[in-house]
Order: sequence, then structure tokens, then C-alpha cells
Amino acid sequence: MPGTVLVVEDDPKTAELVRLYLFRDGYKTLVAADGLTGLRLARESHPDLVVLDLMLPGMDGLEVCRTLRQESEIPIIMLTARVEEQDRLAGLDLGADDYITKPFSPRELAARVRAVLRRTAVEKLETGPAEIVRGKVRLDLRRKEAFVEGKRVPLTPTELRLLALLMKEPGAVFSREHIIRRVFDPEYEGFDRTVDAHIYNLRRKLEQDPDRPRYIITVYGSGYKFGHV
Repeated sequence: MPGTVLVVEDDPKTAELVRLYLFRDGYKTLVAADGLTGLRLARESHPDLVVLDLMLPGMDGLEVCRTLRQESEIPIIMLTARVEEQDRLAGLDLGADDYITKPFSPRELAARVRAVLRRTAVEKLETGPAEIVRGKVRLDLRRKEAFVEGKRVPLTPTELRLLALLMKEPGAVFSREHIIRRVFDPEYEGFDRTVDAHIYNLRRKLEQDPDRPRYIITVYGSGYKFGHV
């Protein structure tokens, strides 16, 4: 599923236009009309991306961006009427991922949202340690290779990303929706059962007995986790 986008924009017509285009692309969209409300919604709702106007009542967009970047790595696209280079650079220096000036094409904005989410989805799995070891499973993120008891296990790119997601947080339960958002392209529109198929393949390759898994554990009604081994 595409995920959730928070739009922080004080002009109702602009906010509604952005909301409609993102909704058309399948995103759940939250809207805030001022900086303080936007910051609160970002903290409470944990959206996948923020579209952030610079000129906002209460707290301006630069301050919202600065605060969010201190607290998280959430992707941010600046949306503003300011066209001076120094304003654009100020937003980027604070950690914004992209910058669009008004007037803008809603279609372009939607494309930028997709592009930033695609890029950050990959980056999330590539950041952190170059190697993860959990029990007898070792994942070499730099070489994109997995090993069980010292033997290399051939995995597809999707299986590698899925295994990395689970191994980075052993014991944490990931729902199918979360896995789709983090492992697959954010534009992916497949069924939840596709996740089950990848889990099945991972078990077949990693586990001595796939019917009694030690590593890839099903949490019924919730999702999957990497077991403590």
C-alpha cells in the first residue's frame, strides 16, 4: 500500500488539491492548517511523508522541518511560494528531501512523493550496520548475501530486503501492510498474500524444518517477526 502523507498547508484550496491528487494515487492523507498542528499530527500519526508549506501560522515550515528532523528521519517535501535560492537551500539544509515552488503541478507533486518514498524505502534498509548476525543467520548487507550456519543461501532482492527488515529488529512484529510499505515499492498494489508467499520462500531457504520455523515466526492476527535464537 502507498502509505500515509501529512499535508501541512494553510491555504484550504491548495491543501484540498494536494489531498485529492494523493488520494487518487491511493495515499491516506492527513491535513493540518498550521505548523503546530502539523507537528502534533506528525508525532501522533507517524506518516510516511510530510508535504510542508514554509509560510505557516503559529510555527513556520522551517521550524517544523528543523524539529521533525531532530526527532526522526521522516521524508519531507517543502511546498512554498518562495522562489529565492536561499529559501530553497535553507529548507534543504535543514533536512528536507525535496522542494517544490508554487504555483505547482499536482501531478508533479504526486510524482515527487512517489520518488521520495521509493528512495527512502531503499535507504531505510541500506542504512545501519553492514552485517547483521542473529543466531546462525548472517546477513551481509553490503554484498547482498545471506548465510545460514556458514552456508550461502541464494535469496532474491525482495527476500533480502524482507529478511533485513525482520533481522534489524528481532522480536518486533511487522504487519503485512508494514512489510509492503517498507520492502516493496510504495506504488505496489499487490495483495497481502504476496507477502505470505515471500515468507514461505524465506522459510524454505532458511529453516531446517519450514513447518516448524525457528527464525521467521508467524504472530497470528498480527504479522511476522524474526525469532530470538
